[in-house]
Amino acid sequence: MKILVADYIYTPNGFVENQAVAFDDLIREINTLETLLKNHPQAELIRTEPHSVIYPGFINTHVHLEFSANKTSLEYGSFMPWLDSVIEHRDDLMGACNNAIMQRECEEMMYSGITTFGAISSFGNELEVCEKTPQRVVFFNELIGSNAIYADMLYGDFMERVKASQSCKPSSHITPAVAIHSPYSVHPIILQKAINIAKQNKLPLSAHFLESQAEREWLVSGSGELKSFFEKYFNTSTPVTNIKEFMHAFDTYPTHFTHCVQATKEELKHLTDKGHSIAHCPRSNRYLGCGRLKIEELDLPFSVATDGLSSNDSLSIFDELRAALMLHNDIPIQDLATQLLQTVTEDAAEILHLNCGKIEADRWADFAVVTLPEAPKREEEIALWSILYTKQVSEVYIEGEKYV
Repeated sequence: MKILVADYIYTPNGFVENQAVAFDDLIREINTLETLLKNHPQAELIRTEPHSVIYPGFINTHVHLEFSANKTSLEYGSFMPWLDSVIEHRDDLMGACNNAIMQRECEEMMYSGITTFGAISSFGNELEVCEKTPQRVVFFNELIGSNAIYADMLYGDFMERVKASQSCKPSSHITPAVAIHSPYSVHPIILQKAINIAKQNKLPLSAHFLESQAEREWLVSGSGELKSFFEKYFNTSTPVTNIKEFMHAFDTYPTHFTHCVQATKEELKHLTDKGHSIAHCPRSNRYLGCGRLKIEELDLPFSVATDGLSSNDSLSIFDELRAALMLHNDIPIQDLATQLLQTVTEDAAEILHLNCGKIEADRWADFAVVTLPEAPKREEEIALWSILYTKQVSEVYIEGEKYV
């Protein structure tokens, strides 16, 4: 048993003072330090630095590790030039992205307080790294392939990867999951089969959806920049589905849709009505010129996530939160900061069905300790100061064990 004490604790009821947390692998009690010492006299007492806040470990619901070798190879500014550059440099970047590089990025995430992340895996290359990292990993095996000729082969490869993630030891903290690449890149036949696998096995399900204007134009009218892309690389000029068909395929199973920047109010309402959620990636959307997700108009849960280094410059959750503060400039900044912290703790945990994200009894003992540069003068601004001033967290605990 350990007792962790700080100036503030971020709880489902907001920031509380003069409290501490007693835990082993689970959170056992939140109370005054005096009471916890009386109730757990043999516990190890851990005092954080002055001006510290104990948060639940942060959750990055959507990250691609497979392109972690990218720095300046891919073209930013607009979606289609970026996609062309991915095709051009894909083999080199995949070849350069070894386990050491991916492990380093997992560690960088942990130093920003990320104790759980959703890894979107196209090839399964990062499974070994995800098994070894201390963090909890929701391992999204991604299905991709729009050509009906190769559908059975692609689905077979997908299922092999799903089975490999299901075979991981419980100690690795791997949760098997399913991801659909996008409506323009997955044939409806194998799409439905993959959704059924998620439903039958109760696996988390994710899908990229309406990231760019080019995607929307292709799905609506079969025209635009994606038309020439498919003609050039895949010898086809007809989309395999449309927005409505793709969206309705997920109607019976809650799905974490990524981006949705180009979704209409009617489409967002449909996602809301069906119990879905969104992974919002502010920097990726800006770097690829996709537009802004109007979070102030959303009625469904959303998380803030980093996406991968193919469309970002870091996997730090605090870098992402600061970007979100700047991007959504019409929302009062204190209110926005409070909302954003909830999206990477409680909301993200509920979206992924994980027993974390809150500091309350019987949750997993996953914590990130943030140390402010001075004592906050106003409690209502602790969330804002935490986002603005945190480059690295002071301490990280996963399942009660200290890793930072």
